[in-house]
Amino acid sequence: MSELPPCPECGGTYTYEDGPLLICPECAHEWSPNAAPAQADEADIIRDANGTPLADGDTVTVIKDLKIKGTNDVVKVGTKVKNIRLVGGDHDIDCKIPGIGPMGLKSEFIKKVIE
Repeated sequence: MSELPPCPECGGTYTYEDGPLLICPECAHEWSPNAAPAQADEADIIRDANGTPLADGDTVTVIKDLKIKGTNDVVKVGTKVKNIRLVGGDHDIDCKIPGIGPMGLKSEFIKKVIE
């Protein structure tokens, strides 16, 4: 008997065949064993102001003075931010800015630093 692959959604090992589909009884996910793995859509890729794709851990530079709501602080042009984390939502980058602390940034106000 051939070994069935684990569920791509939850990783469950109790998958079974039902006609042309494989089914996971743990999460009820159904998939075709011949289907290619899901690829990231072009719309899901987060890009900087110049259109360069960003990834977790990248180093970026702020390209515009950014006022911080509720304070008199400003993130100055040219501020280098290391080790960014990409998240969903309006502010699609989480980072820690030196001298200011944790903050969410919009990708349209940063550019990737090529090292």
